Amino acid sequence: MIDSFQTTLAVPMTCEDCIKDVSGSIYRLQGISKVEADLKDQLVLVEGTAAPSSIVSAIQATGRDAILRGSGTSNSAAVCILETHSIAVPEKIRGLARMIQVSSTMTLVDLTINGLSPGRYWATVRETGDISDGAVSTGGIWEALTTKVFGHDDPRGVFGTVIVDDQGRGNVFLDQPVSIWELIGRSMVVSKHKDGPFRQDDPDTLVGVIARSAGVWDNEKMVCSCSGKNVWEERKEQVRKGML
Repeated sequence: MIDSFQTTLAVPMTCEDCIKDVSGSIYRLQGISKVEADLKDQLVLVEGTAAPSSIVSAIQATGRDAILRGSGTSNSAAVCILETHSIAVPEKIRGLARMIQVSSTMTLVDLTINGLSPGRYWATVRETGDISDGAVSTGGIWEALTTKVFGHDDPRGVFGTVIVDDQGRGNVFLDQPVSIWELIGRSMVVSKHKDGPFRQDDPDTLVGVIARSAGVWDNEKMVCSCSGKNVWEERKEQVRKGML
């Protein structure tokens, strides 16, 4: 059984009807226990076991956009932006993995893919965070020495598989007996080959470094101090690059 966790999202809302529309759409998802909206701050708090990507999709189905601002508690969330290192692909961002630790030995992984060829792909965490040569330089699978401590035949670095459909899209919600602190700084590879060898120019192999992400109330920033753009301007720019 998955433990409940909280997620906060920025959502453009102008009235109470907006709140009802957004809340109703989210409550139709399985596993939602609470939805609270703040019209003044344009924030929605969701509690339950639904994947953050499914919450974003539910809000977008109402005709509004949504930006994930945080999930889980402080120091319990991570994110990995997945890109291809193939020079033949002009827009390199092809996936996003959101990770939320919900107990001392369990992390949920919300993996979304966009723009790969159809088929089954393996999601694995690698020994190093070196992505200078794409997946080639990431090393072997993390904890490649098989452990059966948790009843698994595969190392904990093998997160599972995702099926990409004919439109190049795939989404899976995985759970793995790991802690967020063990993953920070390592890399994730999404590829049709679990163990490799990998090619740097393979447009269907994705790689990214796992970085710490904001907890549910850790990110109140509305304007980027580097670019001076607000969160919605940043959102539009990331969507153009392929961000999900």
